[in-house]
Amino acid sequence: MIASAVAIALTALIVVLGLMTALTTVRGSTALRGRVPAGDAAASDFLVASRGVTPLWNAAAISGEYISAAAFLGSAGLLLAYGADMLWLPIGAVAGYVLLLAFVTAPLRRSGAYTISDFAEWRLGSLAVRRLVSVCVCVIGWFYLLPQFQGAGVTLRVLTGAPPWAGWALVVAVVAGLVLSGGMRSITVVQAMQYWVKVCAVAIPAVAVLAVWRLDGGRDPTGDGPPKFPRATVVRVQTDVAVRVPADTDVTVRGALDGRVHHGRPLRLVKGRHTVAEGTELRFPAGAWVPHAERLPIQEDHTWALPFARGHDHPLFATYSALLGVLLGTMGLPHILMRFYTDTCGRTARRTAAMVPVLLALFYLFPAVYGALGRFYTPELLVTGDTDATILMVPQRLVPGTAGALLTGLVAAGAFAAFISTSCGIVVAIAGTVSQRVLRGGVAAFRLGTVFALAVPLGVPLTLAQDVGAIGAARLVTLALSVSACSLCPLLLLGIWWRGLTAFGAGAGLLVGGGLAVAAAVTRLFGGPWDGWPAALLTQPAMAIVPVTFAVMVGGSLLTRRRVPRRADRALARLHLPEEIVNR
Repeated sequence: MIASAVAIALTALIVVLGLMTALTTVRGSTALRGRVPAGDAAASDFLVASRGVTPLWNAAAISGEYISAAAFLGSAGLLLAYGADMLWLPIGAVAGYVLLLAFVTAPLRRSGAYTISDFAEWRLGSLAVRRLVSVCVCVIGWFYLLPQFQGAGVTLRVLTGAPPWAGWALVVAVVAGLVLSGGMRSITVVQAMQYWVKVCAVAIPAVAVLAVWRLDGGRDPTGDGPPKFPRATVVRVQTDVAVRVPADTDVTVRGALDGRVHHGRPLRLVKGRHTVAEGTELRFPAGAWVPHAERLPIQEDHTWALPFARGHDHPLFATYSALLGVLLGTMGLPHILMRFYTDTCGRTARRTAAMVPVLLALFYLFPAVYGALGRFYTPELLVTGDTDATILMVPQRLVPGTAGALLTGLVAAGAFAAFISTSCGIVVAIAGTVSQRVLRGGVAAFRLGTVFALAVPLGVPLTLAQDVGAIGAARLVTLALSVSACSLCPLLLLGIWWRGLTAFGAGAGLLVGGGLAVAAAVTRLFGGPWDGWPAALLTQPAMAIVPVTFAVMVGGSLLTRRRVPRRADRALARLHLPEEIVNR
């Protein structure tokens, strides 16, 4: 029965992925064959789709691009583990577009630049600043690619038991084929279509599991204390893990526990910390307390349901710092900002930005359903710490048999649409930045940039990839957003709205803010474990670093006020006056 369910789920996944790939290939070849000449026009089509995308298509494409592994897998997993605090993250993700609409979209579109690096050089007249911005774009993109690859590995492993590298390889192969086939023009239509695929993939199973949950008696998924197993459950540990047990509980162990090998005999786990070796099988009876991976909090019903209850070191700081990072980080995401260059004018760019929060809000209605139900129906994920699998496993638990397998296949197809859509946008942003400066532009340079963009994240050793996977998709994306918030966001806001910004101030701010954010992210990924204030600052550094970046940029510019570019007044006029007046 399990084998047939897996086969059905894989068939559904392959069918949807095949349709998306075929659509993109046809669209890309049509664009290149029928509408794009050689030379600069072809480069324009690869980078900004010849500035001919309508607002509705662009808004759907942006939404599809933004709904990444963090939104699709990570949101439900964070809610399962940490409770209602995590509902602030999707709110921040949607609200970030309000700030983007108010302060960035139309002026940036009027600059006439292809990339953020182009904008920086045009605004400040500095090749050094352009190079710093290019480095920031690449680093942010690579941080953002890691959770997409990691999510693909989790999805394939849940469905087939395949090793994580198989998911990485699949996404890289598909993304390379899609981007190389036609650049921005070819992926725009597919990303817009993928948005609706993702909404259907998350909404239809959510409605089905809610209906089954109601028929099952509508039991409160938060329970009346720390989670318990609702039925006899077998947990197979994929990697070495340390767990904490909230109270003495019975278990049957086959494998290594606390350094001793057991061969299937029952024993009693006492309250406290225990270590479980890779490959160990734990059998829990119905009603047993759920051990939690050491990095996850043991939440009772009231702490799980209330914001800022517990689960973080310094929860108030961590929550608001994460919100600030998501809000400001959205304003500086290179693959999102490039989308607004594809609009026909500043007015349509504003219309696009106004539509995006509506489309994102529609999607974010559903991941919370999986996170809440997962607390009751998939508590074993708290043992392994593999909470990103919540949205994949809940449909199987509530709707067994063929129907559940079909729903799982649909969710998996939506997850891969998220990985592929977001990865395509990131790769286009990195490839555009690299090709415009390092490789001197052109379609051939763009394609070389695409290979470069995908090759660097694949250089992460498999041993380090396990550390990356342990953090979870949503937390990995917040690392990228923090780097964006601490570097590109201040540059854009000051460059668009303050005449006095100088190349020295901008460069100093990028070095200090971006450098600190990258150092925190790398330390968080591969250092530790950390606790207390170091853990809070390394996990969510935006609230500490963003003010420093603004202060360095403003202070450095005031110290070098005589170096304000002579064309600053004309540049700000172009950014803020209607295009009809500027272009006369």
